Amino acid sequence: MSMDLKKGLAAAMAVCFAIGGSAISQTNGKLKLPEIKYETYTLPNGLKVITHEDHRLPLVAVDLWYHVGPLNERPGRTGFAHLFEHMMFEGSEHVGEKAHIKYVQGAGATDVNGTTDFDRTNYFETLPANQLELGLWLESDRMGFLMEGLNRDLLRNQRDVVRNERRQGEGSPYAAADEAVAHLLYPKGHPYYGDVIGSHADIEAARIADIRDFHQQFYTPNNASIAIAGDFDPAKLKELLTKYFGPIPAGPKVDPVTVVTPPITSQRRQTVTDTVKLPQLNIAWLTPAAYTPGSYDVSAAIFALGGAKASRLDEALVYKTQVAQSVTCYSRPNKLNGTAECSVIAKPGVKLEDLEATVWAEIAKLQTEGPTAAEVEAAKAGSLTQKINGLQRLGGFGGVADTLDEYNQYTGDPGYLPKDIAAAEAVSVASTKAAAARYLTKDTAVVVYCVPGKKVLDDVPRSPEDTDANVKITNPYTPEFETAQEWRKTVPKAGPPVTVHLPVPQTFTLANGLKVYVVEESSLPVLSATLVARAGSENNPSGKEGLASLTSQTMGEATTTRDLKQLADAQERIGTRIGVGSSMDGSTASMTVLTNHTREGFDLLSDVVEHPAFKVEDLDRLRKQRLIGIQQETDSVSAMAQRVGPKLVYGDQPYGHSQTGTNESVTGLTRDDVTGFYADHYGPADSALVLVGDVTPAEARKLAEQYFGKWTGKATAAITLPSAPTLTPTHVVIVDKPGAPQSALIAYGLGVPGNSPDLQPLQVMNYVLGGSFASRINMNLREVHGYTYGASSNYSLYRGGGPFQAGGLVRTDVTGPAAKELMTEIRRFPSTPPTEAELNEAKTARIQSLPGQFETTGSIASSMGSIFLYDRPLDYYATLPEKYRAVTAANVERVAKEDVHPDELIIVAAGDRTKIEPQLKDAGLGPVEVRDINGKLVTDAK
Repeated sequence: MSMDLKKGLAAAMAVCFAIGGSAISQTNGKLKLPEIKYETYTLPNGLKVITHEDHRLPLVAVDLWYHVGPLNERPGRTGFAHLFEHMMFEGSEHVGEKAHIKYVQGAGATDVNGTTDFDRTNYFETLPANQLELGLWLESDRMGFLMEGLNRDLLRNQRDVVRNERRQGEGSPYAAADEAVAHLLYPKGHPYYGDVIGSHADIEAARIADIRDFHQQFYTPNNASIAIAGDFDPAKLKELLTKYFGPIPAGPKVDPVTVVTPPITSQRRQTVTDTVKLPQLNIAWLTPAAYTPGSYDVSAAIFALGGAKASRLDEALVYKTQVAQSVTCYSRPNKLNGTAECSVIAKPGVKLEDLEATVWAEIAKLQTEGPTAAEVEAAKAGSLTQKINGLQRLGGFGGVADTLDEYNQYTGDPGYLPKDIAAAEAVSVASTKAAAARYLTKDTAVVVYCVPGKKVLDDVPRSPEDTDANVKITNPYTPEFETAQEWRKTVPKAGPPVTVHLPVPQTFTLANGLKVYVVEESSLPVLSATLVARAGSENNPSGKEGLASLTSQTMGEATTTRDLKQLADAQERIGTRIGVGSSMDGSTASMTVLTNHTREGFDLLSDVVEHPAFKVEDLDRLRKQRLIGIQQETDSVSAMAQRVGPKLVYGDQPYGHSQTGTNESVTGLTRDDVTGFYADHYGPADSALVLVGDVTPAEARKLAEQYFGKWTGKATAAITLPSAPTLTPTHVVIVDKPGAPQSALIAYGLGVPGNSPDLQPLQVMNYVLGGSFASRINMNLREVHGYTYGASSNYSLYRGGGPFQAGGLVRTDVTGPAAKELMTEIRRFPSTPPTEAELNEAKTARIQSLPGQFETTGSIASSMGSIFLYDRPLDYYATLPEKYRAVTAANVERVAKEDVHPDELIIVAAGDRTKIEPQLKDAGLGPVEVRDINGKLVTDAK
């Protein structure tokens, strides 16, 4: 569970869309806007219900919003809403301790989470339709009966977990600057002053009495709304809501928060230090509240300033003068007010004062000249694409249920979508210019310089073990009421089994050898297109590590007829961005467009794939940025561990190298290397075009032939797989990062190929070991010991067998004990394979969660691309349910013994060596070495 910033695309294919014509005939036509059909009613206890029916997939999303966040917290009690987000997963009276997440994951839920933002806390899960009653049982029990399951041990554990989450954030580069910005924007005591997570002191000061009071005040039916979207019977749903939520008494009235944010009338500045390689400039402003006209105008202004790929600041700082490593600008409206912020990371040797002067010069131009009409239209197009593309999903961030709840929270109108779109469309050049002149001024800004230096943390000791030992817990209900609710102890039975239909693509091959995969999904006017090539990092020649990823990255910069700005502007004008990237096994160029822009999108996608310019200036700029990025990896213990671990397992083979390359290899890469790699590995005979969305097979053929039919190239399917490495006895490797508040603790070993015949038994096995929240590793390290915010295990399923890894970020002071517990779980697993209950839960979860993995056109396109990349049969995904059902206990026991190698692991601990080395030596896990970030042995033993 984590705080969300509501970024990115999201949502569910559950919108009623009336679209005339085909995807092709709509090109340049007017797109009909979406309508989310919904019903709403309020239970007698005040719970607002919002429902939306959609019967295309056997899924249902349950999304519960409580109208509480830091907005409602008192000084000295910061972080309570977020702490409660964690407590709500600890177990309620009738569900049982730590059982909530086991039930939902075992039922095959996807998009399961709880998140806290400044103005609200939400809990959501997307379930198979036959498990709707289970979701309502769980959510109602923790709304009405959480206190009975709460004790001081659970509270102490979750205080540790939440503080680990805060340390995880504190360990991130530039986190000190982020907090400083908030402290300058708001006075102390303001609801938005602190981090949503709260301060260490306030979290540690939380006591059972405080928690009980907070729950009884805010986690009540009259302070919540529940949105349910998907495949359900409305009458039956109302009956179930009345059954499960109806008996819960209304709580006290929650008065609206009317805090007035003081305006900033003179610039505020601060300089902070952090353990980073490069300095960073942050400039932020107070802006209008969410869903007010001014918030839309500010968003457009920020997009023009630094949100577009070729924005004004990117042009001035990143592309032309190349004095900045990166520019990031965004706006974030909340209930009381919003904020806008620009962050600029300097290149080595560049003064922040010089960057700041350029930023203010560009803002002045925007204020006096205004944005161009193209900039405003691009901002609006991107906003519309994001909204509609998001509505492909039922649940999760930005899904249909989430959208209904968010509109209800901020506007009181769940059906606000058309008004939201209309308000965004009303933004003009004049209104954007006015917003920039009014809100983005020097006098109303806060400016924070973050420079390399010591990371200053405000940690506090843990509370005494006997804290709250003498507190008496009083049941909030009468014995009579409790007796009347005894029926809740019975776990609801699943409804009739749902039929899972997973996509099988239709295929054809063009005359030039290009394979085309098509999945028609016409519920929304959205089309995703992905070109997949077997041009991954496994093809990097020795000494040229990073070549595959640099080739794909440079492809997306310019074509032979469009320079960087022309190409970026053409994409954003139609509300899309073509993403070009590579993995170990392949490379992709992909886009998602609204279907009134299908032809423009295909013109751009084919141009990027077939006519990359590989301009010397683009290549040189990207190479310099990458070299600096490699240096910046020492800012993060996670990045350090991820570079070292595979290297120690695989050595100098492609699987052992970071896909970004090394300082030496990237420095030596030339334009001839890049163009040669493109010529050898990109071509129609060894690529596939995947089209998913509002397009028929006949239309897909026309598009493929028109835009890719003349593509030529010599690439063939010749791939040399790396040889299996020699395994070494288990030992510990320390990578030193002085002052790190956490350690990245990850055990690395040998994995299995992506096409292993044992893949399904292996996935079932790993689900129990570390592949789910309720896995043995996570329950031990997080829930039992409070060492981490989260720990897991996974297999990187490369074509030739990628690494196994297990672990997570742990507190520095418990790195040794955490390593012992991690290895205890791994070592005992082959001899104590999953129980029958664990096996059944894992199989059910894998099967029932499959439909949720195919909600969006983008996710379907990715899956279909993997069919080509790994030579899988066309019905690969359609047959997965039966393959999981066929997994037996004997299968799982065998792969646990064959594919978990507890005596041949390399335990990498990246963190503060002075503090973790004694612990790891005492842990008795094998010899302890110290290596640098490149895996070279450090001989100055301490």
